Parts: sequence; C-alpha cells; structure tokens
Amino acid sequence: MEQEDERGPIRNSSFQIKLPLFIAMALVVGVLLGATTFSPSSNNPQGTAKSYLKFRDILSYIDRDYVDTVNIEALADYGITQMLKKLDPHTAYIPADELAMARSYLEGDFEGIGVEFNIFKDTIYVVSPISGGPSEAAGIQAGDKIVKVNGETVAGIGITNEGVFKRLRGKQGSKVNLTILRDATRKPLNVSIERSKIPTSSVDVSYMVDNTTGYIKVSRFSANTYEEFKEALTKLKGKGMQQLILDLRGNPGGYMDHAIRMADEFVSGEKMIVYTDGKGDKYDSKTFAEQKGAFEKGPLIVLLDEGSASASEIVAGALQDNDRALIVGRRSFGKGLVQVPIPLNDGSELRLTISRYYTPSGRSIQKPYAGDAESYEMDILNRFENGEYFHPDSSLFVDSLKYKTLQGRAVYGGGGIMPDVFVPRDTMELSHYLSQLYNKNIIREYTLNYYRKNKNTLEKMPFEKFKANFEVTDKMLQDVVQMAREAEVEYNEAEFNRSKNLLRNNLKAFIARSVYGNQGFFPILHQSDEEFQQAIRHFSRAQRLASDSM
Repeated sequence: MEQEDERGPIRNSSFQIKLPLFIAMALVVGVLLGATTFSPSSNNPQGTAKSYLKFRDILSYIDRDYVDTVNIEALADYGITQMLKKLDPHTAYIPADELAMARSYLEGDFEGIGVEFNIFKDTIYVVSPISGGPSEAAGIQAGDKIVKVNGETVAGIGITNEGVFKRLRGKQGSKVNLTILRDATRKPLNVSIERSKIPTSSVDVSYMVDNTTGYIKVSRFSANTYEEFKEALTKLKGKGMQQLILDLRGNPGGYMDHAIRMADEFVSGEKMIVYTDGKGDKYDSKTFAEQKGAFEKGPLIVLLDEGSASASEIVAGALQDNDRALIVGRRSFGKGLVQVPIPLNDGSELRLTISRYYTPSGRSIQKPYAGDAESYEMDILNRFENGEYFHPDSSLFVDSLKYKTLQGRAVYGGGGIMPDVFVPRDTMELSHYLSQLYNKNIIREYTLNYYRKNKNTLEKMPFEKFKANFEVTDKMLQDVVQMAREAEVEYNEAEFNRSKNLLRNNLKAFIARSVYGNQGFFPILHQSDEEFQQAIRHFSRAQRLASDSM
C-alpha cells in the first residue's frame, strides 16, 4: 500500500499495514462479545473474527453491487437460519417481528384459533390443537395441513411464522375459514372457526378416579404450571387421595424450573432431580430436591408417550431414577438439550443450546440428531412405520445403554424415557368409518347440536349423575349415521359395528365437555384408554415401589 505527499511515495512498514486489521479484529471481537451476555471464548477468537469479516464483506458487496435490489436484512436472517441448521435441531434464531408470537404460547393468553403448528416443506402442519381452544372444538387434528385461509392459498408460497400468525390470529369473535388436507380424506375439508381467547392453563383436568385415586393431566410447562399443579394436588389430597396418576402424554415441555419444582413435590430428602453438562463448566449444574413435597409417599404412576418431551422427560426421568414412580406408556420424544435465550441488538433472539440435561442415573435423554433436520422431524413417523408404537424396539435395550436406579433397577438411555410398563397403541375399535366421522367433524357437530337442543336438562344434571346414568342410545347413533350420509360419508356396517362402543364413549365425552368443560371429557374417555387402564392395574406394583423408596 502506498500514499503520496509532496516528497513522493511513502512506503508503510509491515506493522503499519497490519495495524488496521488488528484494530478491526479487536473491534469485531468486542462487538461480538458486547452484544451478548456470554464470556469471551478462548477457543478460536481469530477464526470468529475472520468469519465475521467475511460475512460482513459479502453482505456489503451484495448491497452495493448486486444487479437487483434485495432486502439485505432478510438475507442476513436467512444466512443465520441456514448456519444454525449445521448445529442441533433446537438451536434457533427468532426475528424481532416473530418474537412476541413465539413467546405467547408459554407467556400469556392470546386471541386466535388455538393451534400449535410447524412449517414443513412450505406447508403449515398442525402439530396439535391447543386443549380447550376453538380449533379443538372445530375438529382440527394433529397432522392436518392448512392450505387455504379465507380462500387465500398459503401452501407453496414461502409462508413464514409471522405470515401464519397474521392470518390465523385476530379479535375474539371474528371468524376464519380454513381449507385443510387430511391424510385419511381424498378431498379438502372446509372448516369455519370462531377466534377466541386461547387459554394458557396447562393443567387440563384433575379429579378423583375413585375414593383413593387421583388423576392430574398436565399438557405443557408454561409460566403458571407449577402453581396450577400444586393447587390441583392440594385439592385432591383434601378429597382423600392416596395414590396418583400424573398424565404427561403429549406434553411438549416448556419451562425447566417448573418441571423441577413439580418433581420436588414427589422426591424426598435431598435426592438429585436433574443435572446439566455443557462446554467447560459455565452451564453445568446439579439440582436436588430441597423442600418437603406435598406427595412424597404413596403410589405414583406417570403416563408418557411419544409426544412427551423436554421438561416432561425431566420429571419422568427424575421419578423413575429415584424409584419414586412407575412409568407407563411408550418411549418419550427424546429432547434433552437446554437452550438459553440471547437477546440481540435489533430485538431478535438467539435460542442457543448450551448444555445437555441428564437424569440422576446419568442418562442423556436427547435422541441422536446426526442426520439432517428432515430426518429428525420424521423420527416420530418412522417409529410408527417401524412398529415401535406396537412393540418395544429391542435395539434400545442393550447393555451399552443400561443404567441403574437408586434401588438397582435397570433403566435405559438412547433417546427418550423408556417406560417400566410398555403399552401399545390401542387400535382394536378404530376404523376408517370412525375416522371419516372425525374428518368430516360429524361427531363434534352432532354433540354441539344435541347440547343446544337439550341444554336446560343437561345443565341441571350434576356431573356424577351424568357420568353414571347418561346413555348414548341406538337412536342417537342412527342420527349420527344419517348426518354422516348427508355429509357424503358412505356407511360401512362392519366398520360401524367395530367402532360402535368407542363411538358411544366419544359422543358421551364430547357432550360432557359441552356441559361441564374439561371436567367431563377425560374421565369418560378413560373407559377405553388402555394406558390409563394399565396404570390402574399396576398400582399394586407402584405401591411396592413407593414402600421401597421411603
């Protein structure tokens, strides 16, 4: 590099040439470190600075010289998102305009249709309708693909989370029309949903199954979960509860501290609940029981399935490893990575995986993620296709994955919590005809009509009387069949007879829900719920476990 003055060219020394680079690198490192709460990394500071400069230069060249005008901020967001795909499946970048929406599921109420969703292959997939929300009432199901909203095509257009929120959320009482595709149907389904306040209650229901057995269903770990759970537990103990079924099926997790506090209500003394291990020791931690719990003695059974993840796995793993509970159901999801939210200067947020969590016996619950993101997302479907929902996967029960509980019972790692009692999915009473009734929303529509016509009589009936005496008659079943015919659902007598008892049960459950809210839904469905029935049958085993762990 040369400069001119009146005396001629001046040649800079090597140090002078490199000095601006040193200053730039120092400034870059300072900006990078100052933008977060993280301590300086000693691993590769020069490599980080050089990569930052490269990224900056490319954006500058595109912004200044590229032939077309581009949204440089959107391009940077895309680059960040693609970069994070090289890490684990749960590290994520959330742009500023999506952050409030992303937090709302755990933080507070919102107005909309009430679904959890993912965008996969440029299509909106329903993960699940939120319990008690309008989508559940309208018959929206997990796996539905939303292809149109109010007649506007939303599939194959590059829609973002923000785009979904703008279309599906709105003022309470307003309506939105969805066109959905469902695997079991050939034609698109049109569903009209009235938006409402979406409840964030995470304890769906709690009640006494009999004089001594309590039941609590926890759907997720949100901002108020522990308080809701403690209130439910206290009420059940006041009703004489001596043994408990804690239902964490389909619970996708949430706040880790609420899971720890819940586990502490069951674990006595100062036993370990969970520990984390990250790079170095900054994010390493060990958490132990520290308070006198409300139910440290007495038989306890935890229900799990493939939809139970993260915080729900912390609870189940702690109770299993401390020999405090019997786990009934199927292998859980396998999400054992801990994220920390890092606010960025423009209002966006990086949710960075900083450690793995382990159960007290040393099991890492995180399932493998060496493949691409699509393979990871398809793991649940692959389990179904490989038959794991109906038979335990023997490849997961090998000596290299074996661990010991406090009392020396064998438990297994390898991804998810392995149940003590495996319960296959119950498909005995399922049929294509019953699926069509659900797909066409016949069952929900019939029960809502029935409730409206008989509202005065039903609301005068105490729940216990309804549960004991209300019967779904043959005439009611025939009315459902006729409604289905009018909706072009072809009647199949053999399949109808196969599903008749389950149909009766579900009709009664939905009518109860219309009358009594969540109080009436779960108790009735348990009549045909194999995991629940297995839990009841294994309480004697849970009693022995509880006696040994005291």
